[in-house]
Amino acid sequence: MQIFFLESICLLYILLFVYAAVSKLLEFENFKIQLGQSPLLSPFASWILFAIPTLEIIIAILLLIHKLRLIGLLASYTLMVLFTAYIYILLKYSSFVPCSCGGVIQKLSWSQHIIFNCFFIVLAGIAIILLPKNNENYSQITKS
Repeated sequence: MQIFFLESICLLYILLFVYAAVSKLLEFENFKIQLGQSPLLSPFASWILFAIPTLEIIIAILLLIHKLRLIGLLASYTLMVLFTAYIYILLKYSSFVPCSCGGVIQKLSWSQHIIFNCFFIVLAGIAIILLPKNNENYSQITKS
């Protein structure tokens, strides 16, 4: 049952990050405009424009590879904490809050967005705890 929850959490993260990256790339011009409007990110917009979707795809790949899954989960956790902190800071200190998220996630209210992110932060924490300490045993369990 533990492996089922771990695999489910990793799958949810893979779907989330691939969906978010593809949405950003498909709506590239919109993503570029929204990053440029961000009071915190505009100085780094040209770099972030490519870094975020690339990072999301890399993390999804790490989550697929059992030997690299811990790195992927730690990266997932960190990225979601950073996204949540970014939203909180903008809501607290900025009069304008552009959403540079992709697809359906962009339709969430800011409260829903923070709840959504916190849910995924908790999931990553649970997955890190559930991850077997011995990757060889984990790989053998998931193959059978």
